[in-house]
Amino acid sequence: MDIPNFPECDHALIQSLVQSSDYDLVRLFQQHPDSGRYFTAIFCRYSPVVYSLISHSARSPVQSEYMFALTWRHIQHELGGLELSEPGESPAFSLQGWLINLTAACINQTDLPEVESIHYSLKQASPPLWCYVIQALDQLQPMHRLIVLMAQTFHWSDTRIAAYLQAEGQPLSPKLVQSQLAAAYRALETALPQDIRTIYLAETAEPAADTELDRLLDVSDLDFSSTASQPAGPPETD
Repeated sequence: MDIPNFPECDHALIQSLVQSSDYDLVRLFQQHPDSGRYFTAIFCRYSPVVYSLISHSARSPVQSEYMFALTWRHIQHELGGLELSEPGESPAFSLQGWLINLTAACINQTDLPEVESIHYSLKQASPPLWCYVIQALDQLQPMHRLIVLMAQTFHWSDTRIAAYLQAEGQPLSPKLVQSQLAAAYRALETALPQDIRTIYLAETAEPAADTELDRLLDVSDLDFSSTASQPAGPPETD
């Protein structure tokens, strides 16, 4: 079994946290919800353990990657409410033990889809990045989220999106759909924690290209399909 390599683990922001204790990383994660580096540091420290557990239970590498991403999404959610015992208290806090138990629960409680219906790949989006992209999507205004949903999950053209919105009483032309989609991508990038943009998007003075965001969002079964069904829109005409 080959443990995946995650380049973010060598980033300077993550390397600066290598000497931090598990307790400190969890505490910092809880105290700074607008930062992504602490969760990413926890991921880098324990991804081999979590991946090893999952790879022994899934029937294929594709399912392993899918379960791996879902498990880290659940870990991120649960970490926010985790009650920590102070250092030196008994019983001592064990992040590794907690992660092993939570991973086992995810393995036992998650029904994995068939391989052919899974489109997620670790090469497209590392779990920490995906987790924060999902959070950023939740912050978009409803129209922007809907347009991103139709463009990225269902791969609709601007013309088809415009026709659907017009049928729903939203008079947007294909040109306006294109401009709204660009605005949605900019809002999505802005909603990402700054350190996540630095780690994963190599943020400079210029914003990331739309094509980069397209790539990050091209994991439709994880981004939207688990919570949304395809709109019954008009047929494709172009």
